[in-house]
Amino acid sequence: MNQAGRTSHRGAAVLGLILFVIASAVAVSVDVPRTSYGLKSDEATYVAAALSAAYDHDLSFSRRDLERFSGLYHSGPDGIFLKRGKLMRIRVRAPFPYVHVLTRQDPDVSRLYYGKALVYPLVAAPFVRVFGLNGILLSHVFMLGLCGIAAYLFLAAQGPPVRALALTTAFFGASVLPVYSVFLMPEVFNFTLVLLAYFLWLYKEVAPDSVLNRPWTTYAAAVLLGICTYSKPLPTAVLVAPLVLLPWLRRGWVHGFLVGALAVAVAGLCFGFNAAVSGEFNYQGGERRTFYGSFPFDRPGNTWQSEPGTAGTTGTDGDMQQLVLTSPEAPRWFLQNLTYFTFGRHFGFVPYFFPGAVAIIAWLASRARRDNWRVLVFLGFLGATLALLLVLPFTWSGGGGPPGNRYFFTAFPVLLFLMPPGFSVTPGVIAWIGGALFTAKMLVNPFVAAKYPYLTVEKGPARRLPVELTMANDLPVRLAQPLRGHVQYRTDPGVLLYHLDQNSWPPEPNGMWISGSGRSDIIVRAAFPIQYMQFEAESPVPTVITISLGGAPVTVALQPRKTAYFSVPASGVRGFGDFNYLLTTHSSEGFVPHLLEPANMDYRNLGAQLRFRPVTPTEASGGTALPK
Repeated sequence: MNQAGRTSHRGAAVLGLILFVIASAVAVSVDVPRTSYGLKSDEATYVAAALSAAYDHDLSFSRRDLERFSGLYHSGPDGIFLKRGKLMRIRVRAPFPYVHVLTRQDPDVSRLYYGKALVYPLVAAPFVRVFGLNGILLSHVFMLGLCGIAAYLFLAAQGPPVRALALTTAFFGASVLPVYSVFLMPEVFNFTLVLLAYFLWLYKEVAPDSVLNRPWTTYAAAVLLGICTYSKPLPTAVLVAPLVLLPWLRRGWVHGFLVGALAVAVAGLCFGFNAAVSGEFNYQGGERRTFYGSFPFDRPGNTWQSEPGTAGTTGTDGDMQQLVLTSPEAPRWFLQNLTYFTFGRHFGFVPYFFPGAVAIIAWLASRARRDNWRVLVFLGFLGATLALLLVLPFTWSGGGGPPGNRYFFTAFPVLLFLMPPGFSVTPGVIAWIGGALFTAKMLVNPFVAAKYPYLTVEKGPARRLPVELTMANDLPVRLAQPLRGHVQYRTDPGVLLYHLDQNSWPPEPNGMWISGSGRSDIIVRAAFPIQYMQFEAESPVPTVITISLGGAPVTVALQPRKTAYFSVPASGVRGFGDFNYLLTTHSSEGFVPHLLEPANMDYRNLGAQLRFRPVTPTEASGGTALPK
């Protein structure tokens, strides 16, 4: 590179170094358990495994691991996935198929094994050994640093450095990525594997004179994707296909076959390593449980066998997927999920991966849309999306109320490579502005956004987006305390409520209060279809309430201490064994109970109290009514 080239990239290098130093300083100096507000999602399993690898040089769970974890978090590893180990023997002998795998239970009852992929804890272990829990965050900083360098080099090979810098920072800062960087889980690790793999594969396409224009870079990419396929089989396995198809389009049949075979072989070796550790190839298979509150080895005689009441067995079969795919409702579910995947309030691609949307539009608007390798990258993204929606139609976001789409996060980096040459800094600016509308709150404090993801959507532009009605049990509101999700409506066992914001409260004996502070969105989940709702509403102050249930809104003026009776038409979506409706309420006025009655210590801003009864189509047409 000449002197002019070195000078033009100096600004990007300085900015990158400053960001790396700041992030590293934060990573090594925060009190991880307290700053991250305790455990989230699947962190307990990965943290315990990384500690075990770092300090015990093994990947089994024993009393020592429980003591170490509890000493750091001052609590047990809530949510940890553990499984019984097995002793495996492989014999080659007759009869067909000649290779026979024999297993039996591990006779050592004083150790268990982790029911998650083991490669991420192994990568994090050296950092943990030196820096403790902070080492996991520091490993993420190093991973994202490598990703930033690769992303910038790829984009800088197609345009001015300022354009590359704007786009790179937008992909990393104006998306949900900062939130996942503080999760002590393999999301950033998987992201890194995919981005570096596609960089090694495609950099030669935009920089043919580079030293990376060698066949080995594609094989190295296949190795990285093979490792990631073990760590996150879906959607990573789909992302291997473009690496195979591009050589085939260029008549490199053997090269394409070897690339695919290498990815499969590496993934197989990783699963084989899992079998060598725990006795089973599938880390999610066998006798696998998740523990809360009470754990094996936490008191004398407390082992796997003595803990059946505190452990829920986790199923890993495909029964639900088979039922969903063969259901006559499958096409409708797919179309609903496609809308939710793209524009969903909690998990949507557009709000939480906006720079990726900009990359797609820029690619389609350019002459580069004819590049065969870019077409394959887009098809990889499309295939990953379709795989998630078809195979996991009701858990495609990752489950557990994640911020954004946790499963798609692994495929997000491939969209960076769609960015074509020929544009100025404009796409980067647009990516920053559009992405920040939805993610700026997350960027301010990613630790809060990671622990309390439901706060992100309670205010701001995201509230204007559609709610993923069929995924009520996976929405972030399920994490809110006091309980706001999966709340039974009064005594009706067939109706559950999910209060998506703090402008309404779970039902009390006399009804459900809505706030005078603004609009409230509540999912009504019923075991039966609803034709309309019969409402009773009252308030101690004059107010006008507006209520809708997916259909036309109904507006009613309430007089003080007089009960109003009215009906609201319902229109919702059918889920897997349930029917879901979005109840939207608004009260024009509010009052504070304490200011009306000084002895009342309730300081809430209340608008009106509602009581309702669902009416089914059968009941509405004069058939048998639901029991009251």
